[in-house]
Amino acid sequence: METGLNILKLSLCLSLAVVGSYAQAPVPFNGFRPGTCDHYECPTYKLVEAGYGFEIRMYDAALWISTSPIPAPSMTQATKTGFRRLFSYIQGDNKSKVKMNMTAPVITQATPGKSVYTISFYLPKKNQQSPPPADDLHVQSWKPTYVAVRQIGGYVSDDVAKKEAAALMESLQSSDWILPVEKSRGKSPAYIVADYNPPSQTTARVNEIMVPFNM
Repeated sequence: METGLNILKLSLCLSLAVVGSYAQAPVPFNGFRPGTCDHYECPTYKLVEAGYGFEIRMYDAALWISTSPIPAPSMTQATKTGFRRLFSYIQGDNKSKVKMNMTAPVITQATPGKSVYTISFYLPKKNQQSPPPADDLHVQSWKPTYVAVRQIGGYVSDDVAKKEAAALMESLQSSDWILPVEKSRGKSPAYIVADYNPPSQTTARVNEIMVPFNM
């Protein structure tokens, strides 16, 4: 009887240990790294750290084609407006009449304190040296930069973006990255929403909340 009781106690301890190890495991991404970049050309980066609910990446220098700031009642509305203009651009609606392949992600960046948003497409590598000009679009140059990233699914509303941006900052609190992020961008930094799927795709969607920062 005593032997059986000891075995039961040992089994219980092992079960608790297993549960504890799962509770402390890093929050996994959803299996896409990053998004659907196996179908579309994406900006390149080096993975610096995969943490508890976040990644730290070091992105290489790249050029993006961007809209002028778009006033809109919501981020989602601004993204739709900007996407239509940028998609027209890569279809040849530019001064050079050059057609380009679709890339990923489409990124949306809010202007802090204003309901104004800038939407951008990553320029394909073959167009990076000489982007076709357009009257109402401009080229943004990204230097090599660190980016804190949190990956999420579904369609991203304004409320979801704010919630997930706060969750990203919370996940960084126990890491060594929180100090450089807050020193560079503040405690409630402006964030970027990156969408890796066409608007018509309703399942298996991949999005990321990004906070670029300096070291």
